[in-house]
Amino acid sequence: MKKEDCYFLGKITRKHGLKGNVIIKLDTDQPELYHKLEGIFVEVNGLLVPFFVEKQQWGNDNSKIITFKNSSEQLVEQSIGKNVFLPLSTLPKLSGNQFYYHEVIGYEIREEDGKSCGNIVEINDQTAQHYFILKLADKEIIIPIIKGWILEVNREEKFIKMQLPEGLMDVFLTPSKNDEQ
Repeated sequence: MKKEDCYFLGKITRKHGLKGNVIIKLDTDQPELYHKLEGIFVEVNGLLVPFFVEKQQWGNDNSKIITFKNSSEQLVEQSIGKNVFLPLSTLPKLSGNQFYYHEVIGYEIREEDGKSCGNIVEINDQTAQHYFILKLADKEIIIPIIKGWILEVNREEKFIKMQLPEGLMDVFLTPSKNDEQ
């Protein structure tokens, strides 16, 4: 399994007890979707290695206590601190104005009147306010991802129509005094 065919689920944070259990801290808003994990991919030395789940139970704060099949002390030790992934194919399909960040890379952002704001090249989800990073005519445009601004997600034509505050695009497109020198 290649990393680009998977999504980040969480991280194995530590061992639990003496029977080879580990704790996975899930990085999700919907932990209930992961009630029954059959297997996971653990990133070891840049490769995704399949681990099959024998037993599992819920821990605290979006965490699961997992026992791997055919687990050894060495295997458990190697997994501590490692990132955990699942195949993209296991994600439930979203509809309407809901979307996964990975699925809209390359989509065009359009204003209400259809005017292009650029194409999504990256999404920053490392700050409290997530935002699209777009490219338009060699300029970088940053647009906050605010649910109320999203009017339409068109998966067929690969664009997102947004109601942007007046003047937001001007901040990026108006030449500054430095540009004119």
